[in-house]
Amino acid sequence: MTFRSSTRHLVSAAAALPLVLLAGAAAAQELDLSALLPDGAGSASGRIVQFVALITVLSLAPGLLIMVTSFTRMIVALSFLRTGLGLQTTPANIVVISLALFMTFYVMGPVFDRAWQDGIKPLTQNEITEEEAYARVTEPFREFMLEHVRPRDLELFAELAGVEVTAEEATELRMLVPAFMISELRRGFEIGFLILLPFLVIDLIVATLIMSMGMMMMPPTVIGLPFKVLFFVLIDGWNLIVGSLVRSFA
Repeated sequence: MTFRSSTRHLVSAAAALPLVLLAGAAAAQELDLSALLPDGAGSASGRIVQFVALITVLSLAPGLLIMVTSFTRMIVALSFLRTGLGLQTTPANIVVISLALFMTFYVMGPVFDRAWQDGIKPLTQNEITEEEAYARVTEPFREFMLEHVRPRDLELFAELAGVEVTAEEATELRMLVPAFMISELRRGFEIGFLILLPFLVIDLIVATLIMSMGMMMMPPTVIGLPFKVLFFVLIDGWNLIVGSLVRSFA
């Protein structure tokens, strides 16, 4: 038994010897932290700060998409349309949001292409710095927002910030983005009001007919809903709504 035990210990030691040698060789090598940093990085801490900022921007990407694009006007108008029809869950939220997103991509296509060609693509090819890429990427969105923002809304946030808007090109994003958002909300509500008007007329006509027939307990929405849906289909409402929303940014 002693001989067998000794043999087992020798075999185990022989098997562990290569692992010990590899561990010693790995420990003998020095870890070069400078190889982990690309050329031009000031320090590891600075690169970490940039990485954290990138993660933060990516986490806020959906919010940024809503704030600086035409998505706000699209989704508000489509929400008013569903309310006017009297359909709370039809079309489903995923359908309405997807339609608004694709309409946004269609409207913002030239802006996205310019931001990619002028800013993101040169950055990925190490042709420009991060600061220059940021300026080039935000410039197309700045021009788009300046084209559609109401001067009154922009003056409001400039007044709140305590600055004077002397040149549109020099407008800071901290004033331009919220001004653009409330401008889009106002236009979305204006479009929603125009969408609701014909459905309101149908509801009034149906309610008047029900009252004249003495059907006091019959909800007007029960009878009015089929007529509103039929009216919307006959006038090719989806074509009119989508076409009008896209042309409003022309």
